[in-house]
Amino acid sequence: MTEHVTVIGAGVAGLTCALELAERGVAVEVLERSERLGGACCSWYAGGMLAPWCELAGAPSIIAELGSEGLAWWCRRFPGTQVRGSLVIAHERDAGELQQFARRTQRFEWLSRDETGELEPDLAGRFKQALFFRQEGHLDPRAALTALARQLTERDVPIRFGVEASAQAAGERAVIDCRGLTAREALRDLRGVKGEMLLLRQPDVSLSRPVRVLHPRLPVYVVPRADGVFMVGATMLESDQPTRISARSMLELLSAAYALHPAFGEAEILEIGTGVRAAFPDNVPRIRRVGASLHVNGLYRHGFLLAPALACRAAAVLLQDRIFPEVMDEDTRQRRLA
Repeated sequence: MTEHVTVIGAGVAGLTCALELAERGVAVEVLERSERLGGACCSWYAGGMLAPWCELAGAPSIIAELGSEGLAWWCRRFPGTQVRGSLVIAHERDAGELQQFARRTQRFEWLSRDETGELEPDLAGRFKQALFFRQEGHLDPRAALTALARQLTERDVPIRFGVEASAQAAGERAVIDCRGLTAREALRDLRGVKGEMLLLRQPDVSLSRPVRVLHPRLPVYVVPRADGVFMVGATMLESDQPTRISARSMLELLSAAYALHPAFGEAEILEIGTGVRAAFPDNVPRIRRVGASLHVNGLYRHGFLLAPALACRAAAVLLQDRIFPEVMDEDTRQRRLA
């Protein structure tokens, strides 16, 4: 059995891998190049939607399968996980988008105008129909990362910040590499997908669950946080440059939030952020062996949703030589970790 493991990267993938290993009795350390938690990872700017069945609208079935595991994992590990469902709506002119979304997804129920208003009173009378994914959930990513780090500390797992790490630097320890796009020198088929987000405060609006507003060009999601704060996001740009949000994106996100509820026009903008997610060509994550490292990467826009299932599999690969064809390339399945 592997007794000592170095996890590189303190985003959601790295922290979930470290916790899964620590719970199995492995001596773990986490190395993170940033000086603080969330300082250099896209996890800090995530939406935190745990919506495996909504994601079927644009993802293969494996994402829903892994994601349903992830949702259950968060419910067990993080008390801040809320399972209040996801609401998917469209303005009258975009009603066809709602029909298409329904055809591609599962585990939802149709709501009428009145039923939508009963579920979310602040949206009463505004939308003719909606899709309600009752079993889905959401969380605050920053609170979740902080909770994971605290659980690791309680298990005497050190998280060393400000460390530029590599497999060679780990010495005799086994390595799980969760560096995202930074690992592209080893995972050459990775690409960057930039996401942009706003944090708004508007205490006059109350939502109990994430709301996805469908649009043929730019679907938007609005996710409630505590104290009247909302995360608004949507953009997916093929770019590995973590530049600031563009003026066009900011206008589109604000316009979409205003169209959802006019009170967002008076919201306070708390934060503007961008993050670059790592993705493989098919947008399916991988557990891949390269040299002395076991890489967990390519979680694309599904970091919090998929990280727990990938972490459980990575621990089983490392400790039990298990094989998971759904997330492992043929070459990785046939080689043991050096």
